[in-house]
Amino acid sequence: MSHMRASWAVLLLASLWLAGCARAPVASIPVEGRDEIAARMQADIAEFSSDTLMGRKPGTEGGRGSYAYIEKRMTEIGLVSGTNDPGSYWRLPVDLLATQPETGQLVLGQGRRRVVVLPSDAAVYTSRRRALAIGGPGTGVPGGFVGYGDGSVLGDALAGAGVVMLADRGRDAARREDLFRQRATAVVTVLADSEALAQGRAAEDRPRLQLASEEQDHLAAWITDAALADILGARRWQSLKAEAEGTGFAPLELNLSVSIEATSDRREFPSQNVIGMIPGTVPGSGAVLVLAHWDHLGECGPPGAADRICNGAADNASGVAMMLELARRLKAGPGLGRDIYFLATTAEEPGLLGIRSFIKNPPLALASIVAAFNLDMMAVAPAGSPVGFIGRGQDPALDAAVLDAIAKSGRDPGDQSLADSFLQRQDGWALVQAGVPAVLLSATYGSREVLDPFIAARYHQPSDEVEGIELGAAVEDLLMHEGLIRQIADPARYPAKAAPAP
Repeated sequence: MSHMRASWAVLLLASLWLAGCARAPVASIPVEGRDEIAARMQADIAEFSSDTLMGRKPGTEGGRGSYAYIEKRMTEIGLVSGTNDPGSYWRLPVDLLATQPETGQLVLGQGRRRVVVLPSDAAVYTSRRRALAIGGPGTGVPGGFVGYGDGSVLGDALAGAGVVMLADRGRDAARREDLFRQRATAVVTVLADSEALAQGRAAEDRPRLQLASEEQDHLAAWITDAALADILGARRWQSLKAEAEGTGFAPLELNLSVSIEATSDRREFPSQNVIGMIPGTVPGSGAVLVLAHWDHLGECGPPGAADRICNGAADNASGVAMMLELARRLKAGPGLGRDIYFLATTAEEPGLLGIRSFIKNPPLALASIVAAFNLDMMAVAPAGSPVGFIGRGQDPALDAAVLDAIAKSGRDPGDQSLADSFLQRQDGWALVQAGVPAVLLSATYGSREVLDPFIAARYHQPSDEVEGIELGAAVEDLLMHEGLIRQIADPARYPAKAAPAP
C-alpha cells in the first residue's frame, strides 16, 4: 500500500510540473518530461488493456466499459462534447449487426426430377433469419444464366430472378453485388470443384459483423461444376459454358427449377464512437481530427488455453492512450486556431465499421477537416526508430508538413513500401475515401525489423499485454504529432484548401 501511495505521489508531482511547462516548445521538453509522458501513457494502457475489459469486444460488458473509460478520461482532461448533440454528450451511436450462418439447402431440378444438392457440393447463405427463393418453369419467376458477366445488359429484366453465374476469380464479389443491385432474388455461383467450395465455405461460415444500415438482403449459393452438370446434363452444361466464353454471349434463360433456403442467427446491438473536442479560437477555420480505435477481439485464444483474452495493449490501447495524452497536452498549451476533435472509434477490427458510421453521420462537415491523424499500434518500436508514414501521396500539403516534422524530430522516414501495405487496413483509409486527408504516423510501421516480430508473436494474440509494450518511439511519435497538430491547427501556418469552383 505504501509503495502504491508513493507511486501516485510521484505521478501527481510530475503532472503538476508538466502543467507548468505545458506551454514550452516541444523541442525544449527534457528527458525527465518524456519519462513522465511515458508513465501516463503506461497507466492508461494498463487500465485499458486489463482483463477487466475482457478484450474490448463491441457489444459486450467489456466493450461498454471501454468507452465509459474514455468518456471519464475526456472529462478529466477538460474536453467538451464533440457530438454537436445536446442529448448525447460524448457518444455517437453505431448500430451493428452480427450474423452467424446456420442452415442452407439448394434444390435444383429439370422436368420432374428434383435433386437436393449435397452439402459436399453446395452451400447457401443469407444474413436474414430465414430466406427462401423459388424459381423456374411454372413459378412465374425466371431463372437466368449470365456466364462470366454481371447481367447488366438485362437491366430491369433481372428483378425477381434467380441467376446462375460462372466463377471468375477476383471478380465474383463485384459481379454478385451488381446482380443483387439489379434486384436478383438469388445468385448461384458455379465453382470449379469441391476444393474451391471448401475455400468459399471457410470464408462464409465465420461470424460476420457489419453496420446495420449496410445490411444487404441477399440469398447466395455456391455449387460445384460437377453437381450442376449432373442435373443439367453434361453435354448441355458444356455447351452453355462454351457459349459463355464467346465475345458475343448474351444472358439466357435456363429451363431449371430452383429452390434455395437459408437461415442465420442474427443479433442487432448498439456500440459507440466517442468524441470530444477542444474548441478553436478562429471560428469557421476548419478542424483537425485525431482518432484511434478502442475495440479489440475479446477472447481469441484457443479453447482450454490458460489465457484466452486478447487484451490488445499495443493494438490499440496504445493508440487510445496516445490520443488522450495528446488531448491533455494540447488542452494545456496555447490556444489553437482550429477546432481539434478526438474520436475513439468502435468496430475497427471487423472492417473499419466505426469510422464508416462516423463518415455516414458526421457531427461536423467532413470538408471542414483539414487533416486527420490516426493512431494505431503506437507502442512497439524503440526510441530512434524510423517513422512509418501511412497515407503518403494522398495530399501534397500534408505530405510536406509530415516530412518536415519527421526531419525536425531527428529521425528518418521508414520503409515506404511497408507503410503502403497497411494503407487500406486502418481507419484513415475510410477517411481518405471520403475526401479527408488522413495519415498514420508511427515507428511501428517504419521497418520490418520492428514490425515482423510483433506480428509473429503478439498481434491479435493473448500475448499482446501491457508488459510487452515499448514506449521509446511512442513518446517521440507523440511529441512529433503535437508539433505537427499545432502547426496544422494554425490557419496562418497551414491555410485550408480553396473550395472547388461550382
